[in-house]
Amino acid sequence: MKIGAIEAGGTKFVCAVGDEEGNIFEKVVIPTEAPEITMPKVYNFFSDKGIEKMGVGSFGPIDINEKGGTYGQIQKTPKIDWIDFPLAGDIKEKLGVPVVVDTDVNVAALSEARWGNAIDVDTCLYITVGTGIGAGAIVNGGTLTGLSHPEMGHIAVRRHEQDTFAGTCPYHKDCLEGMAAGPAIEARWGKAGVELAEDPVVWEMEAYYLAQALVNYIYILSPERIIMGGGVMQQEQLFTLIRKNVVEMLNGYVSSPRLTEENINDYIVPPGLTNEAGVKGALGLAMR
Repeated sequence: MKIGAIEAGGTKFVCAVGDEEGNIFEKVVIPTEAPEITMPKVYNFFSDKGIEKMGVGSFGPIDINEKGGTYGQIQKTPKIDWIDFPLAGDIKEKLGVPVVVDTDVNVAALSEARWGNAIDVDTCLYITVGTGIGAGAIVNGGTLTGLSHPEMGHIAVRRHEQDTFAGTCPYHKDCLEGMAAGPAIEARWGKAGVELAEDPVVWEMEAYYLAQALVNYIYILSPERIIMGGGVMQQEQLFTLIRKNVVEMLNGYVSSPRLTEENINDYIVPPGLTNEAGVKGALGLAMR
């Protein structure tokens, strides 16, 4: 069976054709612009591929309640052009196939649990730090949902004592995403993260915010592993700094050998599927 998969991210749509085992046969990357520019390119790619189902992992917020009347519709996203765009409905109409939608981070968590760095645990958390910040959790074999999907990128964080930056989130200013996503790094320091790789002050402050978030997730969700991906996490020095901060911030309160200085390297890890976690997760999602 040929399955279509879309990882609809803040900067790019990764579109692929694969199968239920996570094998990818063909893939294309399309920039995320306005829907009227991006979506025709998406449909052109899939038009002659003979797919029978489609799985979509999308940036959010997005309605993932299949019982509601707006399933698969983009909600109050900072990407203004996409607000209220009926993503699932439009794909179903244009391609004529069943469509299953979840968040981009939820499908990445699914794929890491099935094929990646969380295959040996029952619960995990996947967090992406890039254009935005989001996280998905796997609990009892499925993604965590409720009123909607979790918005873990918008939690409140304590301000670093040397940080006077106002924050970039259009809704909250200084939430986690507003203080630590890629655009926040560039706005605070005047350069993109890739140009700041050798500045330790930048990454120490970044790790301070991200570690706070992980500690909160550990307290609330108690995941057995945390996987961190996204463009910002390509700065590999962040992993060492975040792990150190997490151990110090927990201060021994959660009694688990996984959270000790000796074992934290195996607890907070990069994706096993590298940059294909999202699109492979979308393939798995389509088989739900």
